[in-house]
Amino acid sequence: MTTHATYFESFDVNKLLAEYPLDQAFTERFSRISRDELFAEQDARFRRCVARAWQIPFYQRLWGDAGLEAGDVTGLADITKLPVYGKHEIMASVEAQPPLGDFHGWRDGTAAGDTPLVFHTTSGTTGRPQPLLFSPHSREVQNLLLARLYRWQGMQAGDVVHSVYGHGMINGGHYIREAVNHFTQALFCSAGTGIEMRSVQQVNLMRDMGATVIVGFADYIKKLADVAREQGLEPGRDIPIRMISGHLGRESRESLSKAWGGAQLYDWYGVGDTGAIAGQGPDQDGLYLMEDAQYVEVLGVDDGKPVADGETGDMVVTCLYKDDIYPIIRFNTHDVTRVLTTSSSLGINLRRIEGFLGRSDNMVKVRGINVFPQAMAPILEEHAGFAGEFICVTTRDAAGRDDLAVHIEVKGETTDAQLAAAFAALLRMRLGVDVSVVLAEPGALAPLTGMETRQKPIRLIDKRFE
Repeated sequence: MTTHATYFESFDVNKLLAEYPLDQAFTERFSRISRDELFAEQDARFRRCVARAWQIPFYQRLWGDAGLEAGDVTGLADITKLPVYGKHEIMASVEAQPPLGDFHGWRDGTAAGDTPLVFHTTSGTTGRPQPLLFSPHSREVQNLLLARLYRWQGMQAGDVVHSVYGHGMINGGHYIREAVNHFTQALFCSAGTGIEMRSVQQVNLMRDMGATVIVGFADYIKKLADVAREQGLEPGRDIPIRMISGHLGRESRESLSKAWGGAQLYDWYGVGDTGAIAGQGPDQDGLYLMEDAQYVEVLGVDDGKPVADGETGDMVVTCLYKDDIYPIIRFNTHDVTRVLTTSSSLGINLRRIEGFLGRSDNMVKVRGINVFPQAMAPILEEHAGFAGEFICVTTRDAAGRDDLAVHIEVKGETTDAQLAAAFAALLRMRLGVDVSVVLAEPGALAPLTGMETRQKPIRLIDKRFE
């Protein structure tokens, strides 16, 4: 009988913890390490990833089409010789070789491909869900990196963690659960989205369990505070939340913290393919890149060339730990950020990014001005009439002129012309371009944004090509 290594037999957890340390071992290591020493570690891991990728048809095709041969890329210093790719290329692989494509190397006859497989998908926010594949080793590195951030931010043994990440086939909710359960001693409650467990049930669960930490996307976390108050519960008192860790984007930190009784807020960033890439530390000053595991480039949205630190561009990620199933080398997330140029007040020798500034593939150019729909929230929050939800709709007239309409839930009358004019003036001042404003009652946009049903609310409906 043929035997196969099971999930936990296929990697050494003690070795993993030594390579990717937690807590004091993490901060001490990255307080002492020089940039040259860190680059040498990254380079060694990168070489293993490249060697594995040359065994996989997807990369043979991608790199061969760029005129490369094995041996042309000898280390991390040569990384810009390699072409960038994204979801489009992955989905083309799936289309040609259904159902999982040929980008991963699972069961390809190599030792690296002979492993149990963890299979999830993306949420499908921008189209058909993409397969996400992990070996046990890469899965647990992904879990550990997130737990590293949670613990650094203040998650403690005994915390009750309320998660509003989605489940089903989506990777997010599952690996957040694994990160907390495998690498912390907190109690994890996987409530999910509003459709998995209704919002009223969620706030009652939080009260009953004494939730101290919430993890998830800021939009829905803010909504839960409103639901709690509708149920006669006071966030911060009846539900003793002290920490929120999630994806804050461009939303106002102050309003979210106030909604939850002054809870401390921590941002972190990652995508389904890569897991956690960066996160805030106790200083809450930028997001520290997990550079022992992730090599991040910031490239110009239009030309794909490296930009100077401080300038915005697409985040392109190479996972230095994925050298078995689905190597990820120069994956364009299409999420826009910039590298901070100031020094860490903590003395941590890791680069920091500002965080998620918008998606370049959701960017709308209105009369020559680039507008990111995700950037609307902090602008709208400057007006007291904003009720917390919005969505952008783009259209194109017969002359080819693009228009952006911002639909805004408001606390006042939706027929109030002065209120609409005030929002229009605010957006014109902040964006530098005129946009249309459509007022809506609180809750009216939920069928469009998917606030109750989606892990990530929809912020743009593009009707220009209908």
